[in-house]
Amino acid sequence: MPQATPITVSITRTVLPEHHRRFNAWVQAGQDLAREWDGYLGSGWIRTSPNSNEWHVLYRFSSAATLAAWDDSEERRWWINSASELVEITKVEHRTGIEGWFEHPGETTVNISETVVPPRWKQAVSIFLPFFPLSLLANLLLVPHLRAWPVVLVVLLTTCILTPLMTYIFLPVTTRLLRPWLSKPRRPKRD
Repeated sequence: MPQATPITVSITRTVLPEHHRRFNAWVQAGQDLAREWDGYLGSGWIRTSPNSNEWHVLYRFSSAATLAAWDDSEERRWWINSASELVEITKVEHRTGIEGWFEHPGETTVNISETVVPPRWKQAVSIFLPFFPLSLLANLLLVPHLRAWPVVLVVLLTTCILTPLMTYIFLPVTTRLLRPWLSKPRRPKRD
């Protein structure tokens, strides 16, 4: 039987400015409720900035099944409804790892039970394929002009150039081209 993969839920909530203290108490109550559920691994929340009304709430369960039990529970429904005048949900994401790279563009919610998450080695291959030639190109074309710079600044500059190129151009193209291979269901392990 395959081992369950832990799943993290990220929820972005907009809190009305006059309700930040109540929101803190509400989140704490939710954490206390979730702690009682089988598979609960932890939770936390952060604000985008000290004066922001946007909060990011994270919680983690040991598997999609234990998360579903919590999500469908009467206690969670009651807890969510108790904050209806405090917050708005603006975005919900379920993540098991770096598979955020492997979702269809425009998706904001990934339903893990319907999404085939590629194994880590396939994720690594699909990142390596565009990263190696792009890194090689940067080292051949850019680095020779920066020989007088300290290594730390050269690495910083190349990272600042390559990261957006990878994120917005090369990785989306690669994952789109490799999607049939990446989303191919895993074969069950033989005993």
